[in-house]
Amino acid sequence: MTVLLFIGGVLFVAIGVVVSIALHEVGHLVPAKLFNVRVTRYMIGFGPTIWSRKKGETEYGLKAIPAGGYVAMIGMYPPNPVDGSVRPSSTGMFQTMATEARSVAHEDVGPEDGNRVFYGLPVWKKIIIMLGGPTMNLLIGIVLTGVLLMGFGSPQATTTLSQVSACQVAYGAPEPADMAKCTKTPAAAAGLLPGDTIKTFDGKAVTDWAALTEWIRASAGKSVEMSYQRGDRTITTAITPVRTARPVLDANGNAKLDASGKAVTVEAGFIGMGPTSALVPESAAAVLPAVGNSIAQIGGVVFQLPQKLVGVAQAAFSSQPRDPNGPISVVGVGRVAGEVASMEQVPLGARVGTLVGLMAGVNLALFVFNLIPLLPLDGGHVLGALYEGARRTLAKVLRKKDPGAFDIAKMLPVTYVAASLLMVMGALLIYADIVKPVNLFG
Repeated sequence: MTVLLFIGGVLFVAIGVVVSIALHEVGHLVPAKLFNVRVTRYMIGFGPTIWSRKKGETEYGLKAIPAGGYVAMIGMYPPNPVDGSVRPSSTGMFQTMATEARSVAHEDVGPEDGNRVFYGLPVWKKIIIMLGGPTMNLLIGIVLTGVLLMGFGSPQATTTLSQVSACQVAYGAPEPADMAKCTKTPAAAAGLLPGDTIKTFDGKAVTDWAALTEWIRASAGKSVEMSYQRGDRTITTAITPVRTARPVLDANGNAKLDASGKAVTVEAGFIGMGPTSALVPESAAAVLPAVGNSIAQIGGVVFQLPQKLVGVAQAAFSSQPRDPNGPISVVGVGRVAGEVASMEQVPLGARVGTLVGLMAGVNLALFVFNLIPLLPLDGGHVLGALYEGARRTLAKVLRKKDPGAFDIAKMLPVTYVAASLLMVMGALLIYADIVKPVNLFG
């Protein structure tokens, strides 16, 4: 049964990724057709075509390798500005690259398509078409985040205890080998047990774990009265939080990290107990802030990608552990999904919610990644359109001749370098996800 659940989780992600790619390309397809650009092909995947059907002027199909997709629009690159041809006006490897790209872009252009080529569009229409794909991923991410937060809920700490630490140890240090010689935590000394529900602390009703944490931290060295419920009994005891190094928490209750990745600590009260968590549905108002937080985190990973990839390579070819906050490939995502789905001890709703959240994260990652201003990514095409708009505006201000459409084919050398780097990065991540997968569950 566990194996079947694992396979089910992997299939969930595989199908979700293919659907996300298909909808990404729909985000390009729809505005292209609205702006009367002739679209010759809409394909999901790469390699040999395994199924296709032509509807109108567009061929729709599936290819053997479902690792991407594309929408083919005629006239992606303008012809030679000198004579209007697609032949080279000079020699050289880079010129040949541009010429071949122009040839492919014009092989389907007929005499009747003069006003239906992509390069002839106004800049703003080009930007809308190229941003259509990432925007679709953003919308999918928002919808799935809404389903997760409003339908399944987000895990929030309750006032019921999941654990009571037996020994006082420094923050981040392991439990001592000889438990009989350790100093008991205040919680253990007071007789607290997992399953107890904290009711009051220092005369204040406890309804929120975050508030209780702040009260405990502020009560270092002070004896306070605390009551808790165990079964049908309410028990009152005196407890004195000890002053020790504790992590500084952010707004989400997570430990803040310094530049080296270590937790920032502060002297505060501590009694040695941890809460259970429960899924609590949230309102619609929580969706967009959650999406914004996810995008910021993904953007941070992308910004630090070279450094992160060095860490991935070191972990993959040594005994170092993987960074759980580092990048992973679609193979890694599938593996995580399989592990989540096969956790039979976790309620089904929580597992499904986690898988939904995983696909929301994948789509938000696709949104951020495709905005990188490098070809062949959508952001590279947007950058080319913005450059075209800037130079046309400058020519107009200076009363010079309109320079026309920017020949983005001239950027192909950069495209090939970027594409090669993306392939190397993908291969490294896939290898690392096979031999040294990220451990998210301890």
